[in-house]
Amino acid sequence: MAWEPISEEELRSDIEDALDRMSLEQRKIWDVIKIEPKKWHQEPWGNEGGGFWVVALIGDRVIWYNDIEDGFNQSTYTEYGRINEYWCCQDELEWAVDNIINLLRDGYESQIRLGAPQPIA
Repeated sequence: MAWEPISEEELRSDIEDALDRMSLEQRKIWDVIKIEPKKWHQEPWGNEGGGFWVVALIGDRVIWYNDIEDGFNQSTYTEYGRINEYWCCQDELEWAVDNIINLLRDGYESQIRLGAPQPIA
């Protein structure tokens, strides 16, 4: 079976499920940073699926869904519409929002970041 990128409808369903699990604090932050899901470029990993769905923006950071790895990630961007880094974390949306809360409140990142596959030396 060939890989297929997540549809917008499936993504919205995942977001709705995450909203049910979010704490009040997470929901408040989510309501401020969320955007309508939009595909952004990320090279080279996002090329095959036409990009990755970005679901939230704050400062120079985005929360996006990695449908190759089935999880939400947080990355920086310098150009609107382009994700700078590829991460293969398999986080739930509320965990990604928690990382934003930690950055705002305490100035540290709580997300463990797992990168793209690396060639064997």
